[in-house]
Amino acid sequence: MAYPTRLLQDDETVSLDLRPHWWFFGKQIGSGIPLALLFVAVVSTFAGNTQKVFLWIWALLAVAWTGWLVIKYFDWTFTYFVVTSERVIFRTGVIAKRGVEIPLSRINNINFEQSVWERIIGAGDISIESAGKDGQSTFEDVRHPDGVQQEIYKAAEAHERRRAVWSSPTIVQTAAPAEHAASIPEQIDALARLRDSGVLTDAEFQTKKQDLLDRM
Repeated sequence: MAYPTRLLQDDETVSLDLRPHWWFFGKQIGSGIPLALLFVAVVSTFAGNTQKVFLWIWALLAVAWTGWLVIKYFDWTFTYFVVTSERVIFRTGVIAKRGVEIPLSRINNINFEQSVWERIIGAGDISIESAGKDGQSTFEDVRHPDGVQQEIYKAAEAHERRRAVWSSPTIVQTAAPAEHAASIPEQIDALARLRDSGVLTDAEFQTKKQDLLDRM
């Protein structure tokens, strides 16, 4: 299930949309294996009424384990780790919701941590240090945290470039004379190049283009 587009801001685009790694179900997997072995032991060791009693006990345990797994699955389904052109978003919860949003402009540092086992299976934790009262936020069971770290850095750099473009009074200047501002068609061409290179989104390009056309 993709992150709901209705929760995005205008002109905001998603570059990374992840559910937790399957190791999110680690406790369920770890307890399910002994439960399966217990079933084999009951069938092979006991017989008659004794076996029936133990099988009923096993069945109750299996139902409880299945219910636990189903609840965890729904929790997994509604857990999002999203990187957009504006922010990092973490949301979780089926009924009661919890969320963290970190603007790209406030991110100071990104660290990831993997145990040997997590490195083998491609999972790990990511810690994001940001300006503000929250300071540091840690997200567990992230898929390929090293790649996610690089994706966040790339999104933050692109965000900074867009801010620089939008804050500039003119997009480009002609070579001769140097102090002469570029014409509106030239500025539109420059915007198109920025869009093609990934600095601007298509929506941002169209908005800025329309602003320039309105000046003609």
